[in-house]
Amino acid sequence: MLDDKHFYNQASAAKLGWTPEWFGCSSFGDELIRKIKQFQMDHRLTVDGLCGPGTYRRMVTERDSKATNQMHEKQLSEHLIYDGRPIRIDWPKVVLWTDKGGLRAAEGAYKVNKNNFPRRVTQFVNHWDVCLNSRSCLKVLNKRGISVHFLIDNDGTIYQTMDIQDIAWHAGSKAWNEASVGVEITNAYYTKYNDWYEKNGHGKRPVIRGKVHGYYLKPHLGFYDIQMKAAQALWMAIHRACRVPLECPTDDATGEFWTSVHQPSADLSFSGIIHHYHLKKNKIDCAGMDLKKLIGELK
Repeated sequence: MLDDKHFYNQASAAKLGWTPEWFGCSSFGDELIRKIKQFQMDHRLTVDGLCGPGTYRRMVTERDSKATNQMHEKQLSEHLIYDGRPIRIDWPKVVLWTDKGGLRAAEGAYKVNKNNFPRRVTQFVNHWDVCLNSRSCLKVLNKRGISVHFLIDNDGTIYQTMDIQDIAWHAGSKAWNEASVGVEITNAYYTKYNDWYEKNGHGKRPVIRGKVHGYYLKPHLGFYDIQMKAAQALWMAIHRACRVPLECPTDDATGEFWTSVHQPSADLSFSGIIHHYHLKKNKIDCAGMDLKKLIGELK
């Protein structure tokens, strides 16, 4: 069993680019497994001693929080790209993957759509990244060989990483990916990172207890208001260009916002704006973000 874990961690390190030194060890072995387990316990992760995608992402955020925050010059655009054509977005901070300072999804981490007509998009899926900023998020996604169309940074900048026409690997299944557009809204999630946000000029994030799958999470970080306004502008742009309805999952009986797996979303009979947890029970993003309220402000 331990040999299997050693092999897994070696393969994970080769793929993702981490080393045993990240966990305070000098080599792959039993001590590394113990250190990974302790890190997982400290961050409320599944404790198995394996540095899988979730543990890797948390460790990247932990390391980034201790590094000097670097400023990156960026060129702003006034539109998004859908099927090679510019589409309108009413937001002043947009950076395309082709712009200076842009963030580009890695080649091979998404499917290039070669159809000669715009693909049909029926859902917009919101994620949070558990990273300190969008640049760090993209680094994690590219290392893992997955992708998302958009990133929203701490200051509300919207980064487009690929053409909307192409299929990002973000939602969890081939069918979901082919039917959707996705965004990762940066948020390191754990309350201990509020000091980092304040120190780096972003101000403290709200601390909330989001409800998901029938229970309230332990206190965690919420989103900045400017990120929510950026998300609203992005939803509206996708609504106009792709005709994704400005609707979200609700309880048929009460009309209240639905905060668990939503079967019509999962089987693709629902069209609209959803969270990742509406598709899978093992996901909690974006708990505490009331889509009904935010979409209602757009109508």
